[in-house]
Amino acid sequence: RTAPARALPKSARAEAKLIDGKAIAADVREEVRVGVADMKEKVGKVPGLAVVLVGERKDSQTYVKAKKKACAEAGIDSFGTDLPDDATEEEVLKVVADYNADPNVHGILVQLPMPGHIDEERVLGAIDYEKDVDGFHPLNTGRLAQRGREPLFVPCTPRGCIELLERSGIEIAGKEAVVVGRSNVVGIPAAMLLQRRDATVTIVHSKTPNSEEIVRRADIVIAACGRMEMVKGSWLKPGAAVIDVGINAKDDASKKLGYRLVGDADFESCKEVAGAITPVPGGVGPMTIAILLKNTMEGAMR
Repeated sequence: RTAPARALPKSARAEAKLIDGKAIAADVREEVRVGVADMKEKVGKVPGLAVVLVGERKDSQTYVKAKKKACAEAGIDSFGTDLPDDATEEEVLKVVADYNADPNVHGILVQLPMPGHIDEERVLGAIDYEKDVDGFHPLNTGRLAQRGREPLFVPCTPRGCIELLERSGIEIAGKEAVVVGRSNVVGIPAAMLLQRRDATVTIVHSKTPNSEEIVRRADIVIAACGRMEMVKGSWLKPGAAVIDVGINAKDDASKKLGYRLVGDADFESCKEVAGAITPVPGGVGPMTIAILLKNTMEGAMR
C-alpha cells in the first residue's frame, strides 16, 4: 500500500513566481514606440487613437487620461471627444461616424459604461470594425470564435492575459485551462483565445455548482468573475498559473485611503500553491493599456 501523500512543510514549498505585469507591459509599450517611429520614418504617418467619453464618471475620466498619456509616450496621435451626461444617442453616433470617416484615426474607443439612456450595443456596433481597437464589434467577436478566421482586433484585457502567460514561458497548448467568469469583455474572449492556442478550456460561472472542483484540475486559471478574493489557494492544483483580472477595493484601516486593491483570487493563499501568479495591482492592469496601443499600431499598419 502506498503511503498517503503528505503536505510539504511550508518552509519546503517554493512560493509562486510573480508575473510582473508592469515590466511586461513596459516591454510591449517599448515595442510599440519603436514600431511607431519606424512607421513615421517609412510612410510619414503615425497611428491615431480616438477616445469618446460620455458623462462625468471620475473613474472613466482617469482611464481616459491614462490612455492619452500612454499614446503620447508611444508617439501615437490621440483624439478625444467628451460629451455631457445628457448627450443623446444620436450625438454619440455622430461622433463615432465622424471618426469612422477620418483617415488619421486608426482606432476608436468608446469608454464604458455609458449613461443608462444610451444603447451601448448600438454605439459599439456603429464603430467601423477596422477601427474597433477594443475588439467588441460582432464581426471581430465572431471571427475570434471561428477556427481558420482571424479577427482584426482582440479585446485588450484577454489579449494581455495571454501575453503575460506566453512572455512568462508558461505553456498553453495541451494544458487544462479554467476561466472563472463569463463576461463579454474578459471571460468569453479569454476562453476563446486559450482554445485557439490549443488549451482544453472550461468556463465556470455563478451557476456552476462545483466551481472549486473544476478549478482544481486547471494548469492555468484566469480569475475574472468580479468577486473579491473568490478563488482560494485550496482551489488550486499545485504549480498552476493564476492570472488575476479582478480589481476590488478591500477595507484596510492601515492604508491612507482606508482600503487596498485586491483581485478575484486570494493572493496570500494562492501564492503558497500556485507556480506563477499575477499580483493586484501590477499584474493584468498595466497590460490592458499596453495592448490597446499595440492594437492601434497594428490597425494603422494594416
